[in-house]
Amino acid sequence: MRAQLARVDAVLVQAVIAAALSFAHLHDVASAAGQDGWKAWAYPVSVYLLLVAAWRRLRSGDAKAAGWCWFVIALISSLGANVATAGLLDLDQVPAWLRILVAGWPAVAFLGGTLLAHSAPASHEDTEDQEDAPDPAPELPEQPAPEPTPAPPAVAVPAALVEHARKVAAEHHTRTGAVIDTPTLRARLGVPAPMADAIAAHL
Repeated sequence: MRAQLARVDAVLVQAVIAAALSFAHLHDVASAAGQDGWKAWAYPVSVYLLLVAAWRRLRSGDAKAAGWCWFVIALISSLGANVATAGLLDLDQVPAWLRILVAGWPAVAFLGGTLLAHSAPASHEDTEDQEDAPDPAPELPEQPAPEPTPAPPAVAVPAALVEHARKVAAEHHTRTGAVIDTPTLRARLGVPAPMADAIAAHL
C-alpha cells in the first residue's frame, strides 16, 4: 500500500511540475506577443481548459474524432510554447505570424470549448429513461363496418283480407274486451307470420 502511494505521489508531483513549466512557457509567449497583464495568464488557462475538455470527450467513448482534433490542437499549442521558449525563438523580436496566432487563439479556444460542451452525448440517466419508456401500443387494423341488414320485403295484403281481419278483430274485442294481438290474429286467419304482421299494421 505504501509503495503504491509512493508511486502515485511521484506521478502527481511530476504532473504538477510539468504543468507549471508549460503554464509558464505559454504565459511567456503570450506576453512576448503583446498580451500584457492578466491577458498573458489567461492564455495558458484557456489552453489547458480546452485540453481537459477534449480529454473528457475521449474518455466518454463518443465522438472521438472531435475529441482527438481539439486535443491535438491544444497539445500543439502547449508544445509550441515550450519549444519557442527553449531558445529557438527570440522573445524580444516576435515574428508577425506568432502575434497573429496568439491574437486568434481566444476565438479558436472558444469555438473548441463550445463544440465539445454542447455536442456532448446524452447522459446515462437520459438513456435509461428512454429504455424504460413503454413501447407504443401497436395500431390495430381497421375493422370493416358491418353491412346493414336488409329490410324485409313489404308484403302485399289484399283489401278483402284486411276487411276480414277487421271483422275478426272486432269480434275478438267484443268477446274478450281486449285488442287482438298478432299471434292470435295469425291463428284465426291461418296466414304466415309476415302476412300477419302486415295485416296488423293495417288495423
